[in-house]
Amino acid sequence: MTGSVYKSTGSWYTVKTDLGHTYECRIKGRFRIKGIKSTNPIAVGDVVDFEIETDNNQESGIIYNIHDRANYIVRKSVNLSKQTHIIAANLDQVFLMITINNPPTLTSFIDRFLVTAEAYSVKTILLFNKIDAYDEDALNEVRYLAHVYRKIGYECIGVSAKTGKNVDKVKALMHDKVSMFSGHSGVGKSTLVNAIEPDLNLKTKEISSLHMQGQHTTTFAEMFDLSFGAKIIDTPGIKGFGIVDMDKEEVGDYFPEFFALKQDCKFNNCLHVNEPKCAVKQALDEGEVEYSRYRSYLQILEGEDENYRTDNWDNP
Repeated sequence: MTGSVYKSTGSWYTVKTDLGHTYECRIKGRFRIKGIKSTNPIAVGDVVDFEIETDNNQESGIIYNIHDRANYIVRKSVNLSKQTHIIAANLDQVFLMITINNPPTLTSFIDRFLVTAEAYSVKTILLFNKIDAYDEDALNEVRYLAHVYRKIGYECIGVSAKTGKNVDKVKALMHDKVSMFSGHSGVGKSTLVNAIEPDLNLKTKEISSLHMQGQHTTTFAEMFDLSFGAKIIDTPGIKGFGIVDMDKEEVGDYFPEFFALKQDCKFNNCLHVNEPKCAVKQALDEGEVEYSRYRSYLQILEGEDENYRTDNWDNP
């Protein structure tokens, strides 16, 4: 039998067939995907082949094959830095949820996420949530960031899960697609999903006032079928985002504004750091490339991954 993985709890996987039947499945023996040192060999969104076995009148599935992935979102495992953690696979798009405060989302986190999404061919839409709760200074920051990312080709939408602002716009983008919602704990992922599909009734929690820190309400990634022909993958809040297996020479290609200028650099293999006649550095000097983006690029290039496990409120 063949089905899609809807939930993973580490050792058991909920798999749903095209006919709508669900089975609790586990992996047969040692199951490793060639070339991927992952803490989770199978991720939500994967298409798998499995066979049914019966034990004490209880049916369960044994997964013996995983289909090739169209794409996936991956980051460094927080617990095992040598390994990776695949967040979800076979996505049509990701909504990266951003809040200016309560909790704050730093541009370095946004850029690391976008670089990984570009590298694995996943379309990303930026959702600036909680705009109903911002003062004028915070709204100006939203406008500025939206300008920065729109200029390089990313769709940006200001939303309020609480008031419903632009929820219909997000819903329209989700029709007949598999969408993942991601971001820090506390940015309002579950609240927004509940606003889009109230019958789901995903658990939500208030922000911890002590650290302005979101509390984890989603423990495992899980996919849901929605009433309007969409699928969403709700994910645990991500504290940081470690870049995986990327050569220095290719990092710039995943910054769309750098890639567009690359042909104008004097050297074909220009890293945009110390080389003469670099088009990216010239554009930076002229204000055409944003400093925050260039700073994120240098951090990734230099392997500054110490911060990817650090919460924003510890590293303002």
